[in-house]
Amino acid sequence: MRKVSGASVAMVMAIALYFTLFWGYEALRVLTSPTYGLEDVWRSQYVFGVGSYFRLEPMALMKLAAFFGAIKLMVALTCAVHITDRLRKVGNGKADADVLEGGLILVVALSLAAAGPAAWTHNGDLLREQVLNLLLAAIAVALCLVERNYARRAEAPSAAALRVERLSASH
Repeated sequence: MRKVSGASVAMVMAIALYFTLFWGYEALRVLTSPTYGLEDVWRSQYVFGVGSYFRLEPMALMKLAAFFGAIKLMVALTCAVHITDRLRKVGNGKADADVLEGGLILVVALSLAAAGPAAWTHNGDLLREQVLNLLLAAIAVALCLVERNYARRAEAPSAAALRVERLSASH
């Protein structure tokens, strides 16, 4: 059986590194701000959009911003854990992609939550940023699925090996 190419592993690592660095920075910026990042109108526009949809008061907006910041921090940490796991198992095993896939589910959920207000307000730049996050998450998940498929095929005995085993057992 063929092994998964190094290019696909490198691409998954690069995407995980992207979310670790950029979402980690964004999360730390939001969580260390006294107003949970709401002072930066450009970067918190999706919080205001979701807040206006649910008619949230100012304190509830701050809690929502803190929640989104915590989600971004969780994504950054899960991606960092995956990178560490990949680097630790270089050459002697397959890294477990379940942690990364869980983080990417959070990326999709948060990006969809942010894309809605961007589309409603006709903010093309913010929408483009969310589409990029969704695209990167989709590519990483697809590559993880391909890797998992190759691993299953490598573990499963071939049909010829099963026939030989049955013949030897019957004689």
